Amino acid sequence: MTETNSHKPTVLFVCVHNAGRSQMAAAYLEHLSRGAIDVRSAGSRPAKEVNPAVVEAMAEDGIDISGRTTRQLTTEQLHDANMVITLGGGDDVPVIPGRKYEDWELTDPAGKDVGAARVLRDDIKARVQNLVSGLLPALHPDAS
Repeated sequence: MTETNSHKPTVLFVCVHNAGRSQMAAAYLEHLSRGAIDVRSAGSRPAKEVNPAVVEAMAEDGIDISGRTTRQLTTEQLHDANMVITLGGGDDVPVIPGRKYEDWELTDPAGKDVGAARVLRDDIKARVQNLVSGLLPALHPDAS
């Protein structure tokens, strides 16, 4: 980790099946944590194009992910992360001692239209809100 981020928790989202999922989760965590968490996103392949329905669904919440690209997953990213979150399907990532791992089994709506993207967006957003309230309770004093 860099000197400037050493005091922040680092969260890595990994989705080897759907780059849009890790992009959505990373964008929400960056937005909701107000910069208090170092957020990273990775996959098994680069995301050259984002599903336009996902971009539109995120824009409805005021978040632009059209320019985001998911980085290739590297061992260094795993070592640098305090928490690794895989986004459904039990994505295979090496277990590194001292790191917290979670696998989010996400809603998998049929179709690739905006309606389906909204369902996935809302599921990811709710999980990220819970993550922020757990990692940074000062940002959410009403969280129990």
